[in-house]
Amino acid sequence: MAGLALDGSNPDVSLLYDINGLAKSAPTWFDRVMEFVGEYGIMLGMVLVVLWCWWSVRRRGTAEDSVTAVAGIVWAPLAAGIALLVNIPIRGFVERPRPFRDHQGLDVLVSGKNDFSFVSDHATMAMALGVGLFVANRKFGLAAIALALVEGFCRIYMGVHYPTDVIGGFALGTAAALLLAPLAMALLTPVVAAVSRSERVGWLVRSRRPVPAAAEGRPLGIPEPRPRSGSGGEKDLAA
Repeated sequence: MAGLALDGSNPDVSLLYDINGLAKSAPTWFDRVMEFVGEYGIMLGMVLVVLWCWWSVRRRGTAEDSVTAVAGIVWAPLAAGIALLVNIPIRGFVERPRPFRDHQGLDVLVSGKNDFSFVSDHATMAMALGVGLFVANRKFGLAAIALALVEGFCRIYMGVHYPTDVIGGFALGTAAALLLAPLAMALLTPVVAAVSRSERVGWLVRSRRPVPAAAEGRPLGIPEPRPRSGSGGEKDLAA
């Protein structure tokens, strides 16, 4: 198949020009920032969110909760890898050229993009990580999904993808992360549980901190009540 959007009147192309047109009026330093963010920065941010989520759930959750959450965190990058593998035959089948090859006047911020355009690898990977992380922890998952949306915007801004390339990547990443999640969690949870019981690497799943008094049913900082003095004690005092 040739391209999916070759006509300038196509809404896909119109939106491409509208978003990429922002780069023409932006300062050069801002374009350089967007280039770094869209090519590397967002993905680095996604890695940091995943690590932060892992550090948080292993320290704050119970043993059972930590096992389930860490299994979900492990699934997130695996889902991204599977989605990228699925995208290989999709790209070869669609064979959509990069937008700057068929449309003049685009401000292309990054060079060397000679492969096919549909669907966006960056958008696919970012959304698969975000949705996969949402399976493990909603708060961190929402943050990662927000970063994935920014990643999609950056790819269009840079002039290397059509909007539908990004939307297709979001759909592929979401599908891979959600549809395979039940099977993945069923396989990963026993493995993570076995790791948590290990003396050497169990810290990867849950913290070895002492259980606080509140977890044992006793409020923190409040001493246990002392037994009240009986009648015998009163007699002793009287004596």
